[in-house]
Amino acid sequence: MMTDPIADMITRIRNAQKAEKLSVLIPASRTKKAILEVMKNEGYITDYSDAELGGKPAMKVELKYFEGQPVIDEITRASKPGRRQYSGRDDMPKVSGGLGVAIVSTSKGIMTDRSAREAGVGGEILCYVS
Repeated sequence: MMTDPIADMITRIRNAQKAEKLSVLIPASRTKKAILEVMKNEGYITDYSDAELGGKPAMKVELKYFEGQPVIDEITRASKPGRRQYSGRDDMPKVSGGLGVAIVSTSKGIMTDRSAREAGVGGEILCYVS
């Protein structure tokens, strides 16, 4: 059993980009799909689609490169199972001086830090992408 599936997803994406892969397979879940949707809308990945991994549902993530370099410079897990990290709407962090995004799980769904500020909600900071 996996302790932190979101950290596993982030590590798979990071490792695939270091190996210059065009895509990576990730075990599927609704939370991961929502995180990938935010990353797609922000332009960090090309697309994702449903697939199978060992007979179980998975997602195929199409990684994005610009001039041979990965678009995702850094992706890190913020909130961990042993130490959850929450932020109110006024304390939402800015990543790389506003150039990156923090992906936040709020009562209105998973969204970026900018969207959470506009919606006036806080929540659990899942990861930082820049």
